[in-house]
Amino acid sequence: MSVLTVNHDNFDELVIRADKPVLLDFWASWCGPCRMLSPVVEEISNEHPEIAVGKVNVDIETELAEKFKIVSIPALFVIRNGRVVNQAVGAIPKEQILDLLQ
Repeated sequence: MSVLTVNHDNFDELVIRADKPVLLDFWASWCGPCRMLSPVVEEISNEHPEIAVGKVNVDIETELAEKFKIVSIPALFVIRNGRVVNQAVGAIPKEQILDLLQ
């Protein structure tokens, strides 16, 4: 499954009303650790179709960044049934991301 671009307009549909867990990656193009994490997030998206994976560009989607109280990026959030159930900050290894999804 491909990584979804999440924005203010599609957030409710793609994240809140999702019928499966959602991994949200808050990132920015100027962020080195974000660029390191991006291929890992895409890999997870391709390997785990049972998980929806979305990316939120914090420079464009400032409202969503504020809603999630983003102060450092990359920031990962796991959302189930419209609620945040896990989160992490920083470029963490794939295994740790998968652990967040358990």
